[in-house]
Amino acid sequence: MPLLDKETEAAAFQRIADYQPPPSWRTWLVGRPLTSADAPYQTIGKTIGLAVFASDALSSTAYATEEILFVLAAVGAAAFAYAFPIALAIVALLTILTLSYEQTIHAYPGGGGAYIVARDNLGELPAQTAGAALLTDYILTVSVSMASGVAQLTSAYPSLFPYRVILSVALVLFIMVINLRGVRESGVIFAVPTYFFLAMMFSTVGIGFYRYMTGSLGAVVNPPSLRASEMASVTLFLILHAFSNGTTAVTGTEAISNGIPAFKEPKSRNAGITLIWMSAILGMLFLGITFLAVKIGAIPGGKETVISQLVRTVFQGQGLLYLTTIAGTTLILVMAANTAFADFPRLSALQAGDGFLPRQLTYRGSRLVFSRGIVALALIASLLIVLFQASVTALIPLYAIGVFLSFTLSQAGMARRWWKVGHLAPGQEVQERGSTLRYDPRWALKMGINGFGSFCTAVVMLVFTITKFRDGAWIVVLLVPAMVVVFCAIHHHYRDLAAHLSLEDFGPPQRMSRHRVIMPISGVHRGTVAALRYARSLSDDITAVYVSMDPAEAERVRSKWEWWGEGVRLMVLHSPYRLFLEPLVGYIEEIAAQRQPNETITIVVPQFVPRRRWHNLVHSQAAIWLRMALMFKQGIVITNVPYQLE
Repeated sequence: MPLLDKETEAAAFQRIADYQPPPSWRTWLVGRPLTSADAPYQTIGKTIGLAVFASDALSSTAYATEEILFVLAAVGAAAFAYAFPIALAIVALLTILTLSYEQTIHAYPGGGGAYIVARDNLGELPAQTAGAALLTDYILTVSVSMASGVAQLTSAYPSLFPYRVILSVALVLFIMVINLRGVRESGVIFAVPTYFFLAMMFSTVGIGFYRYMTGSLGAVVNPPSLRASEMASVTLFLILHAFSNGTTAVTGTEAISNGIPAFKEPKSRNAGITLIWMSAILGMLFLGITFLAVKIGAIPGGKETVISQLVRTVFQGQGLLYLTTIAGTTLILVMAANTAFADFPRLSALQAGDGFLPRQLTYRGSRLVFSRGIVALALIASLLIVLFQASVTALIPLYAIGVFLSFTLSQAGMARRWWKVGHLAPGQEVQERGSTLRYDPRWALKMGINGFGSFCTAVVMLVFTITKFRDGAWIVVLLVPAMVVVFCAIHHHYRDLAAHLSLEDFGPPQRMSRHRVIMPISGVHRGTVAALRYARSLSDDITAVYVSMDPAEAERVRSKWEWWGEGVRLMVLHSPYRLFLEPLVGYIEEIAAQRQPNETITIVVPQFVPRRRWHNLVHSQAAIWLRMALMFKQGIVITNVPYQLE
């Protein structure tokens, strides 16, 4: 006979379907929970997508020029003449990356970027290397963006400089909360400052060029002092060093390829157009800012940033336009972290789904985002900001190696994919994990583009590693392999667990011949009686155990048990050293050692539940400690019987 009739069962299912979580502080903070059916309506278009996924790349225009000048300044202001040619070389690299990732977007419409490409074409080890590099990059993106944004703020208000670490961490937490509200809502919020920044920067560059062409653009007034070595000269190593610093301008190019599922249909087309928009805007702003910064004689490395010097020179002072532009720059640098908050949780969920990160990272929160990944990113990035005291110059050496390693693996994977496509017959299709292979008559051209892109990014990565190794790049060189080892250890654990849980060759389930129940008690009360009633429903073989630290109290318990124990035997364990767990666990282990085949020992633990959570702080929580002590004992089942205090 069923426990519920059909009508009652249907009503129960309907109540579950109609269930609405009650309002709480979490609802106020991140918004009302969304159902799984709401997922298709949480996608974004190209305009919002540019703000969500391109803010990291666009924000790099605020500090990439400064990083080039910072290296060249070591040999004097005359070396600044090399800044614009270096910027041209970086834009050429950006063009190659854009063409390569545009192909990736259409080949892998499910997203995942370098990780999925490397997994499907190069194998698990390169895939985990790409994953480690990208996760490191996203963490550093948040740290660098926040530190750089606060640096812009302290340029306008130097009195805030001592509070830069606190301000940076506070901004990380703010971005975290906004992202917990969902991709669509966070995108709408962040679109305003992103487009405001673009409007102000294009105005600055446009007016700057107009004043340069008309001869009214003067030099920067009161620039920071320049410290240069008198004996130093421009060398190839210095040029390569400046180039590697400036390649921070192309970081974030891969973000759109990782977040394709967030776009509206047709996803690949919208993502590809957004990528082209982003690259065009980035290239124009980067070249314009670098050209004008050299012409006005901006000096890097002081408390005032190069962008601040450029803006106050173009607008002739620190008036309203200056403050507005600096505010926009600060906002875009802060918003740049949003790209990492959009992609880090997605990538970590992909790796967790493959069993290389904890499975908890695959769970979506109440707003259909991977909330645990968002929180993890915020905590790790905040820790880095504190450790490096929110210094952009100290964080930058750690930044680009992971990015270019993922670039290299992604493009190498795509080149191999086109090679496989070239060996298919016309019209033939082959299904792979992340995409479908179809013969393409232009496979050789596409393989050449990706192969050349992989070569270029590998050279940049090598240059960056060598030139920045002593400045801190060695940390990433050691960190990425260490992360891969951890990923593999997690994967080994999941595979080992699956093998142990497999029912293959397990045989039919064995019936339990005997069930012995042991019930620890701390006294005789309502919770004890409730637990005893439950224990009697399991077996007639029950032993209550009391650990005695006071003979008089033990005698009172024994007397009370004779009245309430319903004839169940009581074992009193004397504890001369006033220990509770050790004598009890020792007794249980002794009984377990005598356990017969097909016999199960169940520990029934009475546990009262206070009305308020803070009341737990004034109790010993012996039930929890006992569960932890017995959890790894074979053949023992632990059952808590809660008694709620009304």
